[in-house]
Amino acid sequence: MSQERQDPMDFLRQMWAGMGVPLPGMVAPTFDVEELEKRIADLKAVEGWLRMNLSMLQMTIQGLEMQKATLTAVHAMRKMGEEAAPPPQPDGPTVGETLSQAALWPWNLMQHMQEQLQQEAQKAAPAAPTAATKPNKAGTGRKPRKSDT
Repeated sequence: MSQERQDPMDFLRQMWAGMGVPLPGMVAPTFDVEELEKRIADLKAVEGWLRMNLSMLQMTIQGLEMQKATLTAVHAMRKMGEEAAPPPQPDGPTVGETLSQAALWPWNLMQHMQEQLQQEAQKAAPAAPTAATKPNKAGTGRKPRKSDT
């Protein structure tokens, strides 16, 4: 049962050799400075590309999380509104009627104020008689006629 132990690097060499791809860095270190600089530049380019993709992925995740939070809030507000609002009456005013009433509120307010002012003026008028309505000698409270004098 004694099996001969193989070198793991030998196994990798055989695997990669069968694919036709040489791996000098894994099998034997490269001593060419230009080759090392080229590899460093390539790996830095890949690193930059991966960082950019990571940033885009993080922004996408944040956007989806914000969208989820917004939808959750809208659903919660709708649910609260449905629970708080009484069910609509079928014989109640329609939306168009409600909007037309809301559009006329300044006019209705001015009419109401004018009516109140007129009522107050009518209440104040009998309390303060003018010179034209002074009681005459007979005490009738009307204007004296030429025949009365």
